[in-house]
Amino acid sequence: MTKSDLVEFLSEKLSLPKGRAEEVVNCVFDSMEKALREGQRIEIRGFGSFEIREYKAYEGRNPRTGEAVEVKPKKLPFFKVGKELKERINDSAKKGDGKSDGKADGKAAAAPGVPGAPGEKRA
Repeated sequence: MTKSDLVEFLSEKLSLPKGRAEEVVNCVFDSMEKALREGQRIEIRGFGSFEIREYKAYEGRNPRTGEAVEVKPKKLPFFKVGKELKERINDSAKKGDGKSDGKADGKAAAAPGVPGAPGEKRA
């Protein structure tokens, strides 16, 4: 699902004009981003939680040349799925509710545009 899909769904579900639905979605995303920037943790019961994880500087390697590269310290958002969401997803997969799990004939589906993914050619 993309952001525009979410706007479309919200517009239809709540009978809102698309512009208003987009404002609502942007407001939610902006408030979540602001909270994370301020170092706050976001917890949505039954869905999951978002937090910022800090990583120290380290010496990495350029995979192409093998040359040592300094990687600066960084902060990255991290999402941890909630127990209830995990259970609901697993329960729906067990019931065989007709929704695709992204696999066909026992092989993982190709990730479009990802080099090295099954079914993708390398440049």
